[in-house]
Amino acid sequence: MIKKVNTEKEYQDALHIRKTVFIEEQNVPVEEEIDAYEAEATHFIAYNDDAKPLATARYRIVDDVVKVERVAVSKAARGLGLGKRLMIYLEDEAMQHGYRTFKLGAQTHAIPFYQSLGYEPYGEEYIDAGIPHYDMYKKV
Repeated sequence: MIKKVNTEKEYQDALHIRKTVFIEEQNVPVEEEIDAYEAEATHFIAYNDDAKPLATARYRIVDDVVKVERVAVSKAARGLGLGKRLMIYLEDEAMQHGYRTFKLGAQTHAIPFYQSLGYEPYGEEYIDAGIPHYDMYKKV
């Protein structure tokens, strides 16, 4: 089940996935992962049938563009298509509010994943939290 985060428990579940993936697995500093934009972002969570949180993402509206951030899938759920379903759900939700332009900063290893969803890289590679990234863009 994929849904928009509506409760504190759902938000804590999303944070747990992000802390596991970004802070523990990728060594992102906690102060970079949990940032000042938490309250203004729209968060999403994916659960399995046993109500175990498996994936999360968020977006913020920046200059009328949907900025997708903090896309994370737990190790046990990778390769099952959950990340793609989560992204489609997030995009559909944003489009229901009239948004048609999306951007994100993709870790370089994730570029093919985002390209499969219609995103295109642009600009130069940069380092964010010690990890190489490219900006990516999609207009629907």
